[in-house]
Amino acid sequence: MNIKLINTVEALLFGAGRPLRISEIRSLLELEGLVAELSDIKKCLNELEMRYIESSLEISEIASGYRLQIKSAFSPALTHLWNEKTPRISKALMETISIIAYKQPVTRGDIEDIRGVSVSTQSIRSLLERNWIKVSGFKDAPGRPALYSTTKEFLDDLNMKNLSDLPDLPESVETKDVSMEDQSMSQAI
Repeated sequence: MNIKLINTVEALLFGAGRPLRISEIRSLLELEGLVAELSDIKKCLNELEMRYIESSLEISEIASGYRLQIKSAFSPALTHLWNEKTPRISKALMETISIIAYKQPVTRGDIEDIRGVSVSTQSIRSLLERNWIKVSGFKDAPGRPALYSTTKEFLDDLNMKNLSDLPDLPESVETKDVSMEDQSMSQAI
């Protein structure tokens, strides 16, 4: 494998500051006069993964492409570099984004039905400003409510490649209680 090609791919990932798709890497390489097939670039990425095995860095494939990042085991050491606190996510906001992620596309009314409380405009606005959700359409119902879906940036921020990487939902408490009642009833009969 061409070491210049590998090092250039590494430099692109390091300098980009955002994830890059393989096709985007190929276009950037061509601007530098380096011609590479998509399979060659994938081999470069694999070579870089091997290079970083004993390092604090890793190549991560996420929804928007590939990025060079610090391994999560080394994240605590970085907290001392940044004094600013990341805004905390409230329980209500976490519930709202979770419902959108698992049930998308959903309307605000759908979210309210699931949560059992109204969804504040600020919650939706906050998720839109973070670019974690987007309006993906409008429901064919009275008032034409907006349908919300998650974005690639949401997946990128959670270091996921696609929605199937979300953890499985736990079985609800109500379902467990009903099944235990059913078992008790069947044993009594």
